[in-house]
Amino acid sequence: MRIHLIILLILLAFPSALRAQTGYVEVTAPGNRQLKLAIDAPHTLDAKPNVDAAKEMTSVIAFDMNMSGTASADTKDQLPLPGNITLAETDFVPWLTAGYDLLVRSEYSLKGDDLTVEFRLFDVLNRKMMTAKRYLGKARDLRRFAHSFADEILLAVTSEKGCFTTRIAFVTTQTGNKEIAVMDWDGHNFLPLTKNGSINLNPDFSPDGREVIFTTYKHGNPDLYKRALSSTTEIPVSRRKGLNITGAWSPDGSKIALALSKDGNAEIYTISKDGSNPVRLTVSPAIEVSPAWSPDGKQIAFVSDRLGKPQVFVMNTDGGNVRRLTTSGSYNVTPRWSPKGDRIAYARMQSGGFQIYTINIDGSGDTQLTSIGSNENPSWSPDGRFIAFSSKRGGPEEIYVMRSDGSGQTKVSQNKGNNGQPAWSPR
Repeated sequence: MRIHLIILLILLAFPSALRAQTGYVEVTAPGNRQLKLAIDAPHTLDAKPNVDAAKEMTSVIAFDMNMSGTASADTKDQLPLPGNITLAETDFVPWLTAGYDLLVRSEYSLKGDDLTVEFRLFDVLNRKMMTAKRYLGKARDLRRFAHSFADEILLAVTSEKGCFTTRIAFVTTQTGNKEIAVMDWDGHNFLPLTKNGSINLNPDFSPDGREVIFTTYKHGNPDLYKRALSSTTEIPVSRRKGLNITGAWSPDGSKIALALSKDGNAEIYTISKDGSNPVRLTVSPAIEVSPAWSPDGKQIAFVSDRLGKPQVFVMNTDGGNVRRLTTSGSYNVTPRWSPKGDRIAYARMQSGGFQIYTINIDGSGDTQLTSIGSNENPSWSPDGRFIAFSSKRGGPEEIYVMRSDGSGQTKVSQNKGNNGQPAWSPR
């Protein structure tokens, strides 16, 4: 059944200029403290409260905001304070006394499968409402509604919307084979995509988030395929002789960069989104793989062993102006360009395994982010706030998420088997 989502945005206070005056936009600057956010127990509009639904809503918002690094969120599991969630009937004194800067209040109705939720965000000190949203849908939409409001909290606080409604595609061995699956960014709502019983690798979302490309061995050769998230049909994109691997969509969705070995060794090519018009970008006796587009579509980072060991290089999208990016370490792979275009994340082999690094596009600021276990395949969130990666620190390979400075490293994958090669969806 089609889900109808009605979003009511109330901007009665705190326009952008006022937010700037209150200092909320500046709280993410180095040295500034985190805001303290209280999430009140949701009010029910029904005869009896649905305790599980109420707890799930608050826990989703708390997880999102705690991971954001912008606010420290606490949930209140006891019965909500008296009065409804309007500004006029909200008593700010208990929250102010407890030291909170922000307060989320909500009310909901869950009748059968029909769900109505309204959230409101308040500035405790100034006793003002910052934003509010009302959602109508089905019970299965509860987590999505909570993630969506967490996005709005981040927008109100930082003037930049969050990425909490996005998803991550990844490779999982839950069925015994390497298949592509998708999950919410926090690991919930696991959805298998491929079920071909073969080896499937290196997923990448299209810029509109509707399709995923991946390499599959289901016909024996490593071929590039795609499938829409709304379909079960796997469509061939490139089945050329040899390797058709590490595909990456261009920012405008018109092209795909990938590594092909149809002419001998693996080289970087671009093809049209339907697989036609192959254009060779690199010409080298070395092996070159893992292309990653810059967000403006003008450059491509890639991995080459032309100097003897794999290093990250950058070139223009016509193959010109090739330059080496990484100069430290002898084995650097899987580059991924940040959405803001200022840094590239990659994995470096060290004693005991791989670690995730980021580096400025001019080669400066090479910074190690992980240090526990072996960590690979970084992928930026669409807002650049987080990096997803795979890690074997706990035994089996799992998907982790961390802030872009390496803090807050948290395991998010929840399904069985090994889980790796994450690819973050667009907003």
